[in-house]
Amino acid sequence: MATCDVCGRHENLPYRCSRCGGTFCAEHRLPENHDCPGLSEWDDPSGIFESDFDDSVRTEKRRAGGLLNSLTSTGGFLGYFRGNMAYLFLAIMWVMFLFEWLVLLVTNSGALFSAIFTLSTEHPLYVWTWVTSVFSHSPFSFYHIVGNSIVLYFFGPPVERYIGSRKFALLFVGAGALAGLSHIGSALILTPGVPTSVLGASGAVFAVLGVLTVLNPGLRIYLYFLIPIPLWLFTFGFAALSVVFFLSPGTAATAGQGNVAHFAHLVGLVIGLAYGQRVKGNRSVPSEMSLGGGMRRGPGRR
Repeated sequence: MATCDVCGRHENLPYRCSRCGGTFCAEHRLPENHDCPGLSEWDDPSGIFESDFDDSVRTEKRRAGGLLNSLTSTGGFLGYFRGNMAYLFLAIMWVMFLFEWLVLLVTNSGALFSAIFTLSTEHPLYVWTWVTSVFSHSPFSFYHIVGNSIVLYFFGPPVERYIGSRKFALLFVGAGALAGLSHIGSALILTPGVPTSVLGASGAVFAVLGVLTVLNPGLRIYLYFLIPIPLWLFTFGFAALSVVFFLSPGTAATAGQGNVAHFAHLVGLVIGLAYGQRVKGNRSVPSEMSLGGGMRRGPGRR
């Protein structure tokens, strides 16, 4: 049994929208009835709805879309990911995790690893690391990637369905990169001369968390899959801990969080909260979900 993403009605035979990937009842199954974000990306390659009013419009649209549209449209090679960017990013994180281990095992070079995967104060203009660091995680801390994966798996899809896959991708990568850059920027100001690096999707994940918190602060989640708490409390708790640990490194070290990018967490969360306010409307989001938590992040992670 599934739940309609619009009205919350329980359905034994739900409908799945091929444009946005959402689950709906019979009343809301049509894209126009659930305000499908895919409507803004609608293309009619078969000409079924062609009016012959202005052929130049179709010609220009086809030229503008080009290869990207053909790959990502329904039936295209990458069409599945058009409504599933959260799961695509989740897969990229794990592929990157395996690639990190491959680089370490083959080259045994920490310098090469850092140059590819980490954003650092020593090489802030290695612009590729602005993105690769978002999808990379410490290869020596399995809990680091697992914790971020759990949050992205549960929180990512409802946010993506609400804002659309393209905007979700920009939010995730952009917030993650800005969070990392803010962390090394703060290190350059507060601890000049001390090498600092950062990697991990926590900044991006906190942005997603922030958006969902604004859209539905009373959303009931199940911490450890057992303890029901409202989403706003979960978000506030993590934010409060990040503030305390950022302002008091000694307290963070005592709690085993001494070398974690807490400032990156806060920047990602602020971006998410701000963007959530921008896109907030009357569309509904899920009323409850399960979340496994308690993943301790080790040194050098976010």
